Amino acid sequence: MLLSKGFEIEMYTGTPQGEVVALADRIVKDLHGFVREPDARNVEYTTAPLFNYERLLCALVRPRLQLRSYLQRLGNYTLIPGSTLSLGGSDRFVRSDPKNPYHDFIEQTYGTKVVTASVHINVGFSDPEKLMQACRLIHVEAPLYLALSASSPFLDGHPTGYHSTRWGIFPKTPDYVPLFESHAHHIQWTDEQIAAGRMQNVRHLWSSVRPNGDRRPYNLNRLELRICDLVVDPVALLAVTALLEARLTQMLHNPKLDPLELSSLPAATRSEDLIAITDANEQAAARNSLDAELRHWQDGRAILARDWISHIYEEAWEVAKKRGYSCFLSPVQTILRDGNTAQKWLKQYHMGDDIHQIITQAIRGTAQQEEALEDELCQLLVA
Repeated sequence: MLLSKGFEIEMYTGTPQGEVVALADRIVKDLHGFVREPDARNVEYTTAPLFNYERLLCALVRPRLQLRSYLQRLGNYTLIPGSTLSLGGSDRFVRSDPKNPYHDFIEQTYGTKVVTASVHINVGFSDPEKLMQACRLIHVEAPLYLALSASSPFLDGHPTGYHSTRWGIFPKTPDYVPLFESHAHHIQWTDEQIAAGRMQNVRHLWSSVRPNGDRRPYNLNRLELRICDLVVDPVALLAVTALLEARLTQMLHNPKLDPLELSSLPAATRSEDLIAITDANEQAAARNSLDAELRHWQDGRAILARDWISHIYEEAWEVAKKRGYSCFLSPVQTILRDGNTAQKWLKQYHMGDDIHQIITQAIRGTAQQEEALEDELCQLLVA
């Protein structure tokens, strides 16, 4: 049995020359299925939860093709890859909803650190206690998904020293998010954060992974992985998703696959130690992605992100093969071999290409890839 999966995709809009342009108001007004972000220079669309990877590919790409067609009608506009304002514009906030008090708070508190583009991967769970276990496991392994997806090495026309500038500077809120021991623990903790003013509302939980649902924190039905940079390549994104699903499937078949149970760190401080290790791992992955030296949650040993992913991949492959989606998982190996988007862009930069050239080339490449997928998608829809 496959798990249900869906995406929240945030993307910048702008010109083929890489200038980011605020078009969200017009997009949301004219196109069904697109919603505003606090800054009008990016826009979000959401896919419905689906089990089948072929249909998921259609749901992922079809709205983007629709958006591209609309942008061409507006003028010479396109979609811009990357998770930060690579070529400039982080000195200002371009509000999409000036009368929204929550957006007031976001702008005044965080500034443009939150004006990023990303992908949130949602995986369905009907049992809230299994969901909490899933959040514990993926919380401590979230840096691996960041390492695969990093795509923001530039900001305002300069390299930043990060592979994921987005996650390196993102204001995670609250500062400390525990490994939730139970659904009741999550409810109690959330209520306490709101009462203390550390969260403005139930949406104001900006961590690498969180439980989500129709009436948070009470009615929950999915894990939301929020750490990933924007992955514009649909094939690569489905590969990252397949790795996540296989890992969660392993957990469902092995109740002991739980950091609070399986870690050999001292029991008295295990939860706090795991969070400290994970926070450090997230920062290391934000800086060096696949080449980052991390500490494993099981025993604290040092391990390179790419080696940790390779180990998980070997186990995940067997899970995916039994359930018929190993072909969607296999591109993880390509990412490990050839590098993620940030590593490719930085390689071009160090070989002498300027950042403007890198981004405009990526804009063209992304559009060409989607055009190539269009005929294939039509065939999938007919099937």
